[in-house]
Amino acid sequence: MSCNLCWRWQGRVVCRYQEDDLCVSQEVCFRSTPDAGMSAARTEDAAANGGGGVCPEGGVTVLRPTDLSEMLAAGTKEVHEKAENTEFVKDFLKGRIRKELFKLGHVALYFTYSAIEEEMERNKEHPDLAALYFPHELHRRDALARDLQYFYGEDWQDQISISPATQRYVERIHQIGRDQPALLVAHAYTRYMGDLSGGQVLRKVAQRAMKLPPTGEGLNFYQFDGIHSAKAFKQLYRSRMNELELDSLTKQKIVDEAVLAFQFNMEIFGELEEVGKTLQDDVLDAAPVHGAHGEMQGDISQCPYYAAKMAASGGSSYICHLAMTVLKHPSGQVLLAAWIAALAGLAAWYLM
Repeated sequence: MSCNLCWRWQGRVVCRYQEDDLCVSQEVCFRSTPDAGMSAARTEDAAANGGGGVCPEGGVTVLRPTDLSEMLAAGTKEVHEKAENTEFVKDFLKGRIRKELFKLGHVALYFTYSAIEEEMERNKEHPDLAALYFPHELHRRDALARDLQYFYGEDWQDQISISPATQRYVERIHQIGRDQPALLVAHAYTRYMGDLSGGQVLRKVAQRAMKLPPTGEGLNFYQFDGIHSAKAFKQLYRSRMNELELDSLTKQKIVDEAVLAFQFNMEIFGELEEVGKTLQDDVLDAAPVHGAHGEMQGDISQCPYYAAKMAASGGSSYICHLAMTVLKHPSGQVLLAAWIAALAGLAAWYLM
């Protein structure tokens, strides 16, 4: 069965994406309702690791090394890690955010997404792009415009200008939009999939560190109102990429273009780092990041989900380190004392 947003593409049933229904194509199926959330998560994790995904109806999605999603994941792994280890990104994750740099970063994103979405719109009926055209779900230009209005005021368009690194990035996007539209897949994949993944961590860090309103002003860029389940949508997007009728040479060109996209982003990070050197220290908004799980300082390694993952991976030294960290905190000491008292009481009851 398929949902009412499914449509036929080259003889296959392809889902336009709906949260509440089961959507099945010949090669992939998923369900993102609450009772099947773990299935969707397992399918996505398998896709990320090159394995097979189990469908709710019992079918199996087998991902091959020649699938575009797998080629992109493998081909961009090294440059992806380099991007994550730039000083700008590392400082961001630690909550050391200069508001002026954050604003300039949004300016760069505004010009970048304006170019991507202009070319996607112009080529939306191209056979290599039609299946990846999700303006309602993904487009970020208008959200970025709202953020820039929040930071700069009503005349924000008169106050911003494109930087040299961003200009080079934008020119490349327009060039391939005119000459090689299939390569736009690389830029859409690099930006949108990143926004739906690590971008959500950055949103929380930015909101806490810069003390932005809890109602979301200044952070519209990270909010995808048209997507109810990021995991299910990313799985859908990857399956759509894998269904594109592309030869091996075109696939490799898309991978190379994705590497180039990461490099463009790193050049922009480098620009922001240079601007940061000229700012006064009092511009730095280094407010601690307090979340529902305590003080995190914006460091992803202190995220409870990250901690659980590390503990589950079998690192005994990590568990000891975690225990020592808890004991250093007054509330942790109180909990330990209460636990010991309860254990002593239980032992006394047993021995009576």
